[in-house]
Amino acid sequence: MARSGLTIGQAARAAGVTRKAVRVYEARALLPATERTTAGYRLYTGRDVERLIFIRRARALGLHLDGIRDVLAIRDGGTPPCATVRALLDARIAEIDATVADLLAPRKTLTHTRQRADARAEDQPVTVCKLIERA
Repeated sequence: MARSGLTIGQAARAAGVTRKAVRVYEARALLPATERTTAGYRLYTGRDVERLIFIRRARALGLHLDGIRDVLAIRDGGTPPCATVRALLDARIAEIDATVADLLAPRKTLTHTRQRADARAEDQPVTVCKLIERA
């Protein structure tokens, strides 16, 4: 029997993802169910590879799989998903801003403590280190 389509490895290589990622995307409904050979091997089309490339690019932007699935569902419904993509990008930017703020707060404390350390005399009696004990 002649097979048409790409194996999971071929599709993964063509899209620049791993076979495991393809399986995850299929399990999370980002890829439609594929045709299978009589031996049970999945067969992927060029359209599946294009979809995998889109998913890889969206992941590279930091978008979450649930959001990518929503975008693909909108596109599959025949509507341009650009408004949804803009909303997802805005949400991701807000997440990153919150993470940066969370990281900058202890940095500010550390910087302030380090500046106080420069102003302290080394000969003050301490239990261990007053810089940490008074932080």
